[in-house]
Amino acid sequence: MVVNGALDIRVPSDVQQIESIVAQVVRRCREHRFDGRQLALNVPVALTEALSNAILRGNGDAAGKSVRVRAEVTDAWLVLEVEDEGAGFDLAACTEDPTTPENLGREDGRGLFLMHALMDRVERFRGDGNVVRLTLHRR
Repeated sequence: MVVNGALDIRVPSDVQQIESIVAQVVRRCREHRFDGRQLALNVPVALTEALSNAILRGNGDAAGKSVRVRAEVTDAWLVLEVEDEGAGFDLAACTEDPTTPENLGREDGRGLFLMHALMDRVERFRGDGNVVRLTLHRR
């Protein structure tokens, strides 16, 4: 659903939903003439990681739960909010550098690191659920 120029959708907590949501957001960014690298790398990777975390970690991969995605795209920026039904987490404590020797063998812990590397700002707060906000300025 598009409300006042912003995308606002709620989808079932299912990783199969990720691809279509990412495609919708990239399409809206393309309409606002975002940079090709941002469309090919920054937006899809960061949003995929945020959605994966919301579905698998926040909602515990529970089929009965949902994820809400809000995207505001302007000629200057993209603001994404991904909201799950989880209890939340400490953003700073959960963001570790996966390139350090002690983290190289871990199979998790890369999503937040990538979001921070690819977006201009990453925030976490409580709304109706647990919300991660990603902001990217148009280059």
